[in-house]
Amino acid sequence: MEDMQKVYQQHAQTVYKFLLAQCRDPGLAEELTQETFYQAVKSVDRFDGSCKVSVWLCQIAKHLWFQHLRKQKREAPVLPEDLPESPGPSAEESVLEQEGRMDLLKLVHNLPESQREVVYLRAFGGLSFREIGDVCGRTETWARVTFYRSKEKLKNGGASDEE
Repeated sequence: MEDMQKVYQQHAQTVYKFLLAQCRDPGLAEELTQETFYQAVKSVDRFDGSCKVSVWLCQIAKHLWFQHLRKQKREAPVLPEDLPESPGPSAEESVLEQEGRMDLLKLVHNLPESQREVVYLRAFGGLSFREIGDVCGRTETWARVTFYRSKEKLKNGGASDEE
């Protein structure tokens, strides 16, 4: 069990960043991170060492994220009036502070799924191209090319026909 504690200490931040990039909700990312390590403990005997531990954990996290999304689709959506208001900076300050960031996130969100996933894994998850390739079941070269094309598409305001 000490080994799993060491694995948790070494990789929890990577898994958390990966999940946060996917869901953009710190609480949910934390919950899914914990569930990722719980599932890893349950299935540690199936880890064959063919990839890095961080890649294996991100694959588990990705599966849990998709499972969460499928579950959310089955549940009724939360209406905006049901959400609590949170105090913070004025609306004007918030708009000025986050306008550029939101524009970029919208552009990233509108990328094709494979490009969006690579950008999230690289920019927000901090994974190497090799790890991204492993998580996506592709090559390191594919991850590099996809990331480059995604960046070019974002520089052009998201306009491009290629995937």
